[in-house]
Amino acid sequence: MISILSFIVVIGICVISHEFGHYITAKACGVQVHEFSFGMGPVLWKHKIERTLWSVRVFPIGGFVRLAGMEEEQPEENVIPGKGFNDKKAWQRFLILFNGPLVNVFLAIILTAFFLSGHGVVNMTSTAVGSIMENLPAQAEGLQAGDLILSVNGESVSNWVEMARSIREAASTGPVTLEIEREGTRFQKTISIPFNSTYGAALLGVRPPFVRYGAFTALKNAFSYTVSMSIEMIQGIIRWALRAQDVEVTGPIGIATMAGEAAKQGIWTFISFLALINLNLGLINLFPFPALDGGRLVFILGEIATRKRLPERVENYIHFVGFVLLISLILFITWKDISRIFSL
Repeated sequence: MISILSFIVVIGICVISHEFGHYITAKACGVQVHEFSFGMGPVLWKHKIERTLWSVRVFPIGGFVRLAGMEEEQPEENVIPGKGFNDKKAWQRFLILFNGPLVNVFLAIILTAFFLSGHGVVNMTSTAVGSIMENLPAQAEGLQAGDLILSVNGESVSNWVEMARSIREAASTGPVTLEIEREGTRFQKTISIPFNSTYGAALLGVRPPFVRYGAFTALKNAFSYTVSMSIEMIQGIIRWALRAQDVEVTGPIGIATMAGEAAKQGIWTFISFLALINLNLGLINLFPFPALDGGRLVFILGEIATRKRLPERVENYIHFVGFVLLISLILFITWKDISRIFSL
């Protein structure tokens, strides 16, 4: 049950944010919006405000904003002249399509910044001890949280990764001498660090500290993190599409399972997962494939470059084919998720 509820919350936030980006930009550009819907299938609830129908549907696996002129109108829908999507200039149509994914990416940055400032991350840039693990050499030798490890066997260390590697290498040849600073006083400790079969390595038993960033620093670091994650995701999508590497792709079932696990681990893990899914949704929608926002953007860019527009009937047919292929792909990935979970 927790997986289902977590999935609905994640998809709800991601989809509503995405569609709101389309909606608010369409309204700003003077496009008539017929419907704003969360979910697919039969309507559970609906309410009309002015000319826009707001609805919630049975299956919480998506959503849509139906803009005037993008598809055939229903009999009761009268489009005000000049208020159709296709009546607008190319740059306006570009912004309407682009701002849906943009809101997802922006939300991912905000959620990541919130995570960095509220929960914090492990500080690997120094050699300060954050906490001591039980029943390991560090505890037995009296190391304390706040201790600063300056050198290992006489060799200076400047960050956690360098320190951990030096200790691991030194421990394989005998006792390790650490130079430590505690409350302004420096001293040395020689510690025997045996191989720990549970962890598969010689383990001193210290953990790095957590650091919480201020609002501005958190936002700056969140932006940098989002950029690097975006590059990795795009590379992963390309590798998967080209089958250059075995990249695991997850569908709705897999996302529901991961959402449930994230929720069980606490609010901060869930926020981190929500940021990741938002980023994923934003980037995938910008991929230049028919039926996706990115595919529609390609046609608009072509129109801007050539000053000629592809016949609407032809473009709609291409997007229909793309939609069928996307649904087929989602069904295939969902089947793989089910097979993986139940080991079919």
